[in-house]
Amino acid sequence: MNDTFLKACRGEKTEYTPVWLMRQAGRYLPEYQKVRSNVDFLTLCKTPELAAEVTKQPVDILKVDAAILFSDILIPIEPMGMKLEFSESKGPILYDPIRSDIAVSKLRRIKANDDVPFVIETIKILVKDLNVPLIGFSGAPFTLATYMIEGGSSKNYVNTKKMMYQSPELYTSLMEKITDTVINYLQAQIDAGVHAIQVFDSWAGILCPIDFEKYALPYVQRIVLAFKGKVPIIYFAFNSSAMLKLVKQSGADVLGIDWRVDISDAVNAVGNDVAVQGNLDPCTLFGTKDLIRDRVTGILQGAKNAKGHIFNLGHGILPETPVENAIAMVEAVHELSNGRLAYA
Repeated sequence: MNDTFLKACRGEKTEYTPVWLMRQAGRYLPEYQKVRSNVDFLTLCKTPELAAEVTKQPVDILKVDAAILFSDILIPIEPMGMKLEFSESKGPILYDPIRSDIAVSKLRRIKANDDVPFVIETIKILVKDLNVPLIGFSGAPFTLATYMIEGGSSKNYVNTKKMMYQSPELYTSLMEKITDTVINYLQAQIDAGVHAIQVFDSWAGILCPIDFEKYALPYVQRIVLAFKGKVPIIYFAFNSSAMLKLVKQSGADVLGIDWRVDISDAVNAVGNDVAVQGNLDPCTLFGTKDLIRDRVTGILQGAKNAKGHIFNLGHGILPETPVENAIAMVEAVHELSNGRLAYA
């Protein structure tokens, strides 16, 4: 197995900078669209053979250095006791949002092997077939809580912040249940064979630093502590470039960096004792191949003093992205970082 990605996570010397893309198994690939045309999104997530197929597609097509399990961060919420639906126009919808003591008391802590067996089966299929590491993942507790409290996406997250400020005991009770669920969910993925895990905190950036430190960070720290030393842990707190020093306190082995900060500034903020992942603006992939190559060069140079660097986008690849440009980006990363351009 090509373990370059795992070496970079650990800060070990690599022959080149590894690269993978968030949402790399997705709508920009015609091969994915062909599979998706026959099933709805949730059915695709819950059908191991199909989920494994679309997980492998970008490894074969893009030649990336890691695969990420095809699933969704909301998958463990459904067995906790919430009805989940994905709308093509509105995105995820969670019915009967959690906003009371009674609602929280009805939520259950899941047992992943029993409650989401399709995830475990997908992983077992993949670890037999892949020649690169497989990344498992979960949403971070705060991000999952926002969906559960708001009932879906939100512009201002008023209901979430009302609970934080007005009903802190209720908020804590909800976060404890979610955190226990996430730990069980990730442990089951590790037991099934994933080689690394990523915790997605998609909505961390809606918090000011003091609220992030109080209402989100402690629960991530619990998760990281549960798995420290077992597999590499990546923490991606989206839109958090203004509080990277706090993000580092998560204890994760790798910190995902979005595109809103120069990666050299991010490395200076977090220090050279933690690896970084990122951070090309996804829209750069709509540019010319010369532009893509130039931006890749800048990021590789900017990350040269990091403990380790995994090249990635600063967020998920967009559905309209030309496949040939994604391939060109991967090729540029491999070529330009070969011979230690990226970091020593």
